[in-house]
Amino acid sequence: MTGTSGVPALSLDSLVRLQRRRQTPGVPRRLPVPDGMTAPMGCDAVAVPARFGPLVIPRLPRVGCVYADDAHWWWLVPSDSDYALEWPAPARYAAGAVLADADAPNLPGLIHRPDGTLPYTPPIPLYLALCRLTGTTPTWSRPVTA
Repeated sequence: MTGTSGVPALSLDSLVRLQRRRQTPGVPRRLPVPDGMTAPMGCDAVAVPARFGPLVIPRLPRVGCVYADDAHWWWLVPSDSDYALEWPAPARYAAGAVLADADAPNLPGLIHRPDGTLPYTPPIPLYLALCRLTGTTPTWSRPVTA
């Protein structure tokens, strides 16, 4: 597919991949997948302020790996779980489960490890729980404007 200028047009998927490949200075600090677990779909993370953590857990049908420190809780989700979703503030999505220095000066500790070998929390129930807690209407329920 080409644009009106004859230059190939980039799809939204291509733009997302390009944004994620941008180099960041320094060594990335990534939430680790625990030993004995596999992440066949890749790994991203969703961070919320620590005060929300205990409120989210009982709303989920399955809880994957959860990391925490005094300021934030992070849930591991499959890669690209932000596709077509706007995660509600104050949640932040971390592609590649990479933490910014401002997020945590030290890697947070693992506070929950699920049974089995998959580290993931299902992203849709996590998204809905966070929407409920923050009073945010899910993306697919919002009115469409022209």
